[in-house]
Amino acid sequence: MTDTVLDRLLRYVVIDTQSNAASQAQPSTEKQKDLGHLLVAELKALGVHDAHMDEHGNVYATIPATSSKDVPVICFCSHMDTAPDFTGTNVKPQLLRGYQGGDIQLTGDPSRVIKVSEHPDLTNQIGHDIVTTDGTTLLGADDKAGIAEIMTAAATLLSNPGIPHGAVRILFTTDEEIGRGADKVDLAKLGAAFGYTLDGGVIGEVEDETFSADGVEIEITGVAQHPGTSKGVMENAIKIAADIVARLPRDIAPESTDGRQGFIHPTGISGSMDKARLTFIIRDFVNNGLTEKEALLKNIAEEVMKAYPGSTMGFKVTEQYRNMKEVLDRHPEVMDNLMEAVRRVGLEPVTHSIRGGTDGSRLSFMGLPCPNIYTGGHSYHSPLEWISRQDMEKSVETIVELVKVWEERA
Repeated sequence: MTDTVLDRLLRYVVIDTQSNAASQAQPSTEKQKDLGHLLVAELKALGVHDAHMDEHGNVYATIPATSSKDVPVICFCSHMDTAPDFTGTNVKPQLLRGYQGGDIQLTGDPSRVIKVSEHPDLTNQIGHDIVTTDGTTLLGADDKAGIAEIMTAAATLLSNPGIPHGAVRILFTTDEEIGRGADKVDLAKLGAAFGYTLDGGVIGEVEDETFSADGVEIEITGVAQHPGTSKGVMENAIKIAADIVARLPRDIAPESTDGRQGFIHPTGISGSMDKARLTFIIRDFVNNGLTEKEALLKNIAEEVMKAYPGSTMGFKVTEQYRNMKEVLDRHPEVMDNLMEAVRRVGLEPVTHSIRGGTDGSRLSFMGLPCPNIYTGGHSYHSPLEWISRQDMEKSVETIVELVKVWEERA
């Protein structure tokens, strides 16, 4: 197969793979397997005989070693699902060849414009081939760009057996966007010592730190009564939930924080007069910050409940993932080798903290130390998503150089 990384991206993004947090299945949507089946077929066509997809939609494959050295087995991982934040159905990728600067108006919805003032990284893309959507869907470069880059690097290694490297494992997961990407990964079967997710953004930026994350669910049981005879009796669960949200500090929210600041973010509210449910995500780079924000949220909810003596509240915290830096700092060679590979492809590496999480967050704590590598994508989870062909090619080069560095230093 002689497909380029661009060919692969354009083929993958038109497959609808959005995950669904409301589903308890894994994968949460069967359509994610449509891409999985295609990837297995393409890997086998490349000569990867052990490529397969398990019942949970995870794809596993091995590129055999070409070196006689005892090289640690490393894994490259990307996720197949796209975010539920904006529709990913009927994606129509658009290719703007030889970008010459200026704003990019999207053809399917002319009201949507990728503005240089809002996307300053476009100034570094003169002459590049830019992939966008038509403005009616997200693109899905998060993380199909990562998949395309891993697949292209695999094709490069397999067609050039003279490149010395250890065994390389490939892992494509489902449901990363809803926080379950690593739930059903079989690390014993994967058999890797270290891993790298291809799920980043600007080329040159490598990420060894993520948020720590928890989810909070508040269940409220109010007091129902006919509206005509409710005076002094009714305690409306919807209003109780609204009171809790209204009291959230405005300076501890996603829209008012950046850098290393954490937040409390309501993600769902539903209910009726007698019962209501609130869901939140809590984020911070340190675990104490999570604990403090959860205590603050609980105090707010308890204070609100004092005005509703006939009502009750349940407060449940669920751990989601933890900051992977805690694990990666114990294995400095993982980042050292990555930084060397980035320099070899002509970039100056910049370490960056992710205001979010990746499969690597969970995988690191499961026993697979796993930082994050750039894919070249921008404005993920939105109809203004875009990516450069040349930046994707740079990511492919980085993967190839990285396996060479591991072999040299073994």
